[in-house]
Amino acid sequence: MKTPLVTELKHDPELFEQARFNQLVNQKGSVTLAFKQAIRDADDILNQRFRQLQNIKLIIRRRAWVMDQLLEQLWSHYACSSSKDIALLAVGGYGRAELHPHSDIDLMILLRDEACAEPYHSELSDFVTQLWDIGLEVGHSVRTLAQCAELAKADITIATNLMEARTLCGDPQLAEAMQELTGPDQIWDTKAFFSAKWAEQIARHDKFNNTEFNLEPDIKSAPGGLRDIQNIGWVAKRHFDAQRMSELVSLGFLTADEYDILNSGHLFLWEVRYALHLITGRGENRLLFDYQRAVADMLGYRDSEANLAVEKFMKRFYRVALSISQLNDMLLQHFDEAILRADEPEVITPINSRFQIHNSFIEVTHDKVFQRTPSALMEVFLILAQNENIEAIRASTIRLIR
Repeated sequence: MKTPLVTELKHDPELFEQARFNQLVNQKGSVTLAFKQAIRDADDILNQRFRQLQNIKLIIRRRAWVMDQLLEQLWSHYACSSSKDIALLAVGGYGRAELHPHSDIDLMILLRDEACAEPYHSELSDFVTQLWDIGLEVGHSVRTLAQCAELAKADITIATNLMEARTLCGDPQLAEAMQELTGPDQIWDTKAFFSAKWAEQIARHDKFNNTEFNLEPDIKSAPGGLRDIQNIGWVAKRHFDAQRMSELVSLGFLTADEYDILNSGHLFLWEVRYALHLITGRGENRLLFDYQRAVADMLGYRDSEANLAVEKFMKRFYRVALSISQLNDMLLQHFDEAILRADEPEVITPINSRFQIHNSFIEVTHDKVFQRTPSALMEVFLILAQNENIEAIRASTIRLIR
């Protein structure tokens, strides 16, 4: 299963060309040295494109594309590459085709069963050793189809990683079989998956004091960070089988405006993360004071008479994080109310002509309430504060308030 995010990319000969790579192998006299040089060359080109403020989405997709080409070259050196019972898969962020300068290269060698590994044990070991010799920051696992199902059933994180797996080398039908075994019809149905991911998010947010305004924010895991966007995508993919966030608009889960907010926020956070990796020389996700000025400069922010560049940058960061966090809360609540609880009996208790209680949540009686009565924007919060039996504002009403 090659993700369209990668296969739709046009060949980029500046980053990788088969003939040039073969020539490099001959010049270096060593596959390891040739791979190291090819990676350095691609890094230099992609990092230069980033410094020129080119499209960040294309840059991180291209980084994944280059890695795909190189891993296919390396895999082809081993006899196991011809086996129909072994496949090399990208998982995690690499499975999503999202690679920053110091992202881990998460790989899984998938076996049909344990017997398949026996004839190729030495070659598979050599392949993994070669990855480390090249200097790649690799996270790898070797699993059979049965092991994937067993581990995914026990661990929501593994189940999530396998959802995003894509075939790099080998028979794609092997990965499809794995997806069948670990899909919502077998384990972690929509409701169980959602509950686990929501609980996971609550615990993650607790670690960052449940605020988007930490002075040294973690751009990946804190509220309003990349993980919040990914969580929306994971939950929706499990239920709708949507491969891209944009598909959720046509499915009616996202409005066009909400998609634009998430997409622009996603691109901005990608830019910040890419810059952090370049500045620190490692997979850093914390926007520490020591890095904020340098990141602002790398992203093109400049001092003015009114504000310093770093102030402009951090102001935008907090605004983006807050927007993502609010959307995340609303969309997950909407998913819970409108999809997971769709079959529950409705209990409607009228409050007045503008509001009613719907299964313990306050909502508007019609979509034009706030347009016709602007003061209702304050009234809804007053009613919420005065009635302890109301849990919160219903997601559909929050959407109208936004």
